[in-house]
Amino acid sequence: MIIIHGMDERSLPRLVGLSLDEHLRTMPAVVLTGARQTGKSTLVRARHPARRYLTLDDLDVQAAAGSDPEAIVGGTGPVTIDEVQREPALLHAVKRAIDARRTPGRFLLTGSANLLLMHRVSESLAGRASYLTLWPMTRREQLGEARAGRWDELLGADEADWVDLLTSTADAPEDWRSLALRGGFPTPALDLPDASARRIWFEAYVRTYLERDLQALASITALPDFRRVMRAAALRLGQVLNQSDLARDVAVAQPTVHRWLNLLEASYLLVRLPAYAVNRTKRLIKAPKVYWGDTGVALHLAGLDAPVGAHLENLVLHDLLAWRDARSERAELHYWRTTTGEEVDLVVDVAGRLLPIEIKSTERPRLGDAKALRSFRAEYGEVARSGLLLHTGSHTEWLAPDVLAVPWWRVV
Repeated sequence: MIIIHGMDERSLPRLVGLSLDEHLRTMPAVVLTGARQTGKSTLVRARHPARRYLTLDDLDVQAAAGSDPEAIVGGTGPVTIDEVQREPALLHAVKRAIDARRTPGRFLLTGSANLLLMHRVSESLAGRASYLTLWPMTRREQLGEARAGRWDELLGADEADWVDLLTSTADAPEDWRSLALRGGFPTPALDLPDASARRIWFEAYVRTYLERDLQALASITALPDFRRVMRAAALRLGQVLNQSDLARDVAVAQPTVHRWLNLLEASYLLVRLPAYAVNRTKRLIKAPKVYWGDTGVALHLAGLDAPVGAHLENLVLHDLLAWRDARSERAELHYWRTTTGEEVDLVVDVAGRLLPIEIKSTERPRLGDAKALRSFRAEYGEVARSGLLLHTGSHTEWLAPDVLAVPWWRVV
């Protein structure tokens, strides 16, 4: 069991734990990435306490890694190296060590930036390492379950069984607004009792990112401008991303905005959701939509005291990201939008089958809310599953023969 100690001393398992064990049994190096404060260090130390553990947050260890990386990676036993992105030279040493002696589970590396997107990391660990992502805690992880939503069950069941499947468990209703405000980082989600305490934590988190973590990725002196870009992106949550418009609004050059958004994505703070662009009969929008890795951070950056419908979309997307990145079978996440304005919030693509999902912050969904789902089904009929319309009410019912309306908390 993975332990996260909060002020209430709860011990909560994490979804990615079993996948981590499986990868360590297979690959000589496993890289666990994710935003700072998602619980990476806690997870690797608690799940594998017998491994030698080093963290580059320790300045002495970081200095040693820069001057003599072979000494850090040497030895015969398994080693865990935390925050490895702080010294890219270590990856060269890891590669040489693996090539000299290939042993499953020898290296467990963690980082607060996506090593696959960092331009500074020139040495490839292809064929030597597998990658996992630890996202902020899902709703069900916060409830003590080591899982995301019920996506595997839905995808594996016949649509005729969906109602029985989703109503057979004693899931309790939850206020999605409260979940959006606290987000999924363990400390504000589990330990902080009120909005004021969370506000202090989120501000400290953003400042640490700007003043420390960001500088480890790129030399940026215009921190006020960078923060304005972060706020503008947070205010555009759930919208199609137009970098030129964003650049104009914050008075920053478009190439600079492009580079900074890439840094936010590499830090797992920003999420760009790609469009589903398989065009059959309709012209489609192909630009990505912008979301955030954590709704609590997004709301804080935007200066909003109350979430809106796009934040409910973000909660569902976050759950799907955690689910996707903990499974062995490949899954793709998209949105779908035509040039005439028809839009489906999320499309889950697994093994060529498509699950379209619409999300409405209403307690009483109507047939008209299912229009885009039915249009999507008509466009991709033979590969599209029945649509899911997630809402904030309490009733589970078929709005149409091919669209099931279900409370969001029964799925996520």
